[in-house]
Amino acid sequence: MSDPLQPPVAKKEPKITEIHGQKIKDDYFWLRFKENQEVIDYLTAENDYTKEKTKHLDTFTDELFKEMKNRIKEEDESVPYKFKDYYYYDRNEKGKEYKIYCRKHLNLENEEEILLDINELAKDYEYYKLRTFKISPNQKMLAYSIDNTGYEKFFIQIKNLETGETTTPRIENIGWNFEWADDNTIYYNIRDDAQRPYALKRHILGSSSKDDPVIFEEKDIERRVSVWKSKDKKYLFMNSESTLSSEIRFLDVSDPLGEFQIFHTREEKHEYHITHKDGFFYIVTNSDDSINFKLMRSTVKDFEMKNWEEIISHNKYVRLIWTEAFEDFLVIYKREAGLAKIDIFYERNSENNHTIEMLETVYGVWGGDNFEYSSDYLRLVYTSLITPKSVYDYNVSERKLILKKQDEIKNYNKEDFVTERKYITARDGVKVPISIVHKKNISTPAPTFLYGYGSYGVSIDPYFSPTAVSLVERGIIYVIAHVRGSGVLGRPWYEEGKLLKKKNTFNDFIDTAEHLIENNVTTKEQLVIAGGSAGGLLVGAAVTMRPDLFHFVVARVPFVDVVNTMLDASIPLTAQEWKEWGDPKDKDYFDYMLSYSPYDQVESQDYPHILVTSGLNDPRVAFWEPAKFVAKLRTLKTDNNDLLLKTNMGAGHHGASGRYESMKETAFIYANVLDKVGLVQK
Repeated sequence: MSDPLQPPVAKKEPKITEIHGQKIKDDYFWLRFKENQEVIDYLTAENDYTKEKTKHLDTFTDELFKEMKNRIKEEDESVPYKFKDYYYYDRNEKGKEYKIYCRKHLNLENEEEILLDINELAKDYEYYKLRTFKISPNQKMLAYSIDNTGYEKFFIQIKNLETGETTTPRIENIGWNFEWADDNTIYYNIRDDAQRPYALKRHILGSSSKDDPVIFEEKDIERRVSVWKSKDKKYLFMNSESTLSSEIRFLDVSDPLGEFQIFHTREEKHEYHITHKDGFFYIVTNSDDSINFKLMRSTVKDFEMKNWEEIISHNKYVRLIWTEAFEDFLVIYKREAGLAKIDIFYERNSENNHTIEMLETVYGVWGGDNFEYSSDYLRLVYTSLITPKSVYDYNVSERKLILKKQDEIKNYNKEDFVTERKYITARDGVKVPISIVHKKNISTPAPTFLYGYGSYGVSIDPYFSPTAVSLVERGIIYVIAHVRGSGVLGRPWYEEGKLLKKKNTFNDFIDTAEHLIENNVTTKEQLVIAGGSAGGLLVGAAVTMRPDLFHFVVARVPFVDVVNTMLDASIPLTAQEWKEWGDPKDKDYFDYMLSYSPYDQVESQDYPHILVTSGLNDPRVAFWEPAKFVAKLRTLKTDNNDLLLKTNMGAGHHGASGRYESMKETAFIYANVLDKVGLVQK
């Protein structure tokens, strides 16, 4: 019986782009103009169609959401961290979407002071996201940044913690970050029309932000400006960076109105990062072809490159990422053999230098809330595919991990599951790591959920997801493919999956899928692939290259219109990402990008079931990319499989901002996954 429900059909209004002697036709260019009511009507029609096509899952989706909600501890509190004479923490209250930020003076037995209740601030908004939360040095003021649209156009508000008053007007259109210089001075970055953080400004409390002077402006559209503060609170650093180049300036905080001094002038393909300790600048740098970076240092007085002293040599097998300075030691964050590692470093050849021993063979670990410079404890966040997020304090002198808190997950028994790291052989002979979790003693072939990302050198380390338990406990094998383009095996692994080597990313993913099928882990009829953003490009490219290989594709806010987006520098992020994807104004890059861009590679053939999500206010992957991809697929696909588009009309790249609303979005996706692999009881 044919389906009586017909999907929306977007009209065609061809736009022709002539470049490199070719004419590129875009039938759905008109979909980018959300001020056009026809666009909103089309997205609404797609949402209505998706709702109708999935209404048989409504009850199950609700049950799945309740299951997910009941698995977490709704009344919860973070591990307090100490900053000067206060303990800071946040907590969740049952039934409330957002966190409440608090502190206690001197000890945890004292009365609680509520600093921010995001639930109160967000009550009149569909979307509300706290980005940055910073206490002034004297702890009397709080500056915080908010996005209330999903477009990541933040504004700063400043609250007097003694009077409870919030100053007006707020500081508009800031970039990602800001820093206190002293108790009265804030440095912050601002955005241009393409959403690029392009300049640094200074604000004095009590003055009008309209009068804030521009301290630095970056003219190069490929570079972005950021600011941070050293842990010892002695220096502010400002970086004007591109994908492959750094240029850092510094300011002595004792002279908050002084001029930033340039540390090392920008050079093509020279990236570096700085921290300060005991009169030395410590520099993580890839100078002299140190592709995996090394650690150098200079004195504050003699910081010219010729005076840099090597502290940790380059190691082609170990990716040095960054350092964190404490009064008595440095913390070295690195990657080795596909895993995050953390070293405690005193001096070269010191017998006290050591690597922190982790608890499992496959895991994820990162630095936690470390605000005390004079401390013998390093706070870490640890997790694995079977271990819930755990906060540890590491006693550096005793080399001992002290568990402060592990997330409480109800109706979950870690012993029922197993996780492992394996390697598959890609078509060019390269060994690609994959992380796997599944129920013990599972029978194969079994339904499999294959996830990937593979861009920007970002490593998707194994982490525990309370919501993903709903998949794994029902018999799904959950796999993360650590494909080239990520940084899991160091900087060379990233370099082998970008620019004119980008297809390695897609090939690794496809080869992983084929390996899982050939080795009887799963079958084509049981294989689901998923990815978001650049991971959406990954699954989009995989399904246009090998539509026969997968049963169901979940593409969340997917970057699928590569050529058109990279040709338009007015779109947020475009110019900053030419070093990642290439600039299609160069014919070599144009031809290569065109050969894999999912939107351009859609053709008349059968495709698997596909679910695509987007956010109307997304500044990273504009809503029209998923919409155009779906519209084109509808006209060309020759199958009767589901093709669904679900647009969040009040959010951006990361979906709903509230914890329950976000969980509902995940429940909807997972209900569709479980349905497609036959794990929903009828």
